[in-house]
Amino acid sequence: MAAITYRNASCIYESSDKLAVDSLNLDIKDGEFVVLVGPSGSGKSTALRMLAGLEDIDEGTIEIGGKDMVGVPSKDRDIAMVFQNYALYPNKTVAENMGFALKLRGVPADERRRKVEQAAKLLDLTEFLDRKPAKLSGGQRQRVAMGRAIVREPQVFCMDEPLSNLDAKLRVQTRTEIAALQRRLGTTTVYVTHDQVEAMTMGDRVAVLRFGKLQQFASPSDLYDRPANAFVAGFIGSPAMNLMTLPITSDGVRVGEGSTLELERDQLTELHNAGLNEVTVGIRPEQLEIADSGGIEVVVDLVEDLGSEAYVYTHAGPDVTLVARSIRRSPAKLAETVRLRKQENGVVHLFHPETGERIGK
Repeated sequence: MAAITYRNASCIYESSDKLAVDSLNLDIKDGEFVVLVGPSGSGKSTALRMLAGLEDIDEGTIEIGGKDMVGVPSKDRDIAMVFQNYALYPNKTVAENMGFALKLRGVPADERRRKVEQAAKLLDLTEFLDRKPAKLSGGQRQRVAMGRAIVREPQVFCMDEPLSNLDAKLRVQTRTEIAALQRRLGTTTVYVTHDQVEAMTMGDRVAVLRFGKLQQFASPSDLYDRPANAFVAGFIGSPAMNLMTLPITSDGVRVGEGSTLELERDQLTELHNAGLNEVTVGIRPEQLEIADSGGIEVVVDLVEDLGSEAYVYTHAGPDVTLVARSIRRSPAKLAETVRLRKQENGVVHLFHPETGERIGK
């Protein structure tokens, strides 16, 4: 096990004029489970491959256990990779697949078998050790790939979207198993995904990337409660945070025709000090409620009934859309006019309309 440090680490692909990863700084603690998340092209997989030695570090450094990895071959970094496509040998049994790396190292057969059986027990694969990959389900194949990494007892696990090929139900089950297994083993893990729900439910801390740049590195709760900028606010959360750029009034911001979303006095002071005429406002769907009076007048575009709750998609003018969560079944009807009000403990987030950076606490 080992701590990992990215220090101004950058990577640029040949024939490209833009950095795939731009001056990335991360301090990952020994034994921590860190998730790299972002949309396609954000640089998350490149950052992982730089750590694994599969991409060159063009600028800066990456350290594993205090040792600089610049120029160190992948095979000498003491890391184990788990890929999206499993990468199993079809002609070998589960046991042979899991123990193959140890065989290449010259580990004696008895010791190989012992380590494979220990990993198989952890992953509930004992009864499948003599089967070929073709006789396994997708989830079982992914556990075999995990087992192959575990038997090596590396300093670091690197996981590149390992659950992307699984169906939704199996993905939820397997991500729970991976998170629990990592906590039992205590091995430092860097995990890449484009799924923000996966990131929020698995990671001790989450690094959000966009266009190769780190946007925020924090615990899931901090990302959700105090996003550093409008991109993180809109990316983290499902459904996404409501984000609107609106004109500032004396007591809040104007929404649609004649409706006002009131702000706290200290927020109004910060906006005044910043000299802004408009601001990007964010509020999460669960912090809006359908009300009989007050609030914002909206027209219902869609009601998404999920059984235990419903999401109401609305608009308050041509450029303002709002989503609210309701615990009531069938809370509104299509094309109906209703009022949305911020809940008593609801939080309104403010972001600079040009830079997107957070304003205030």
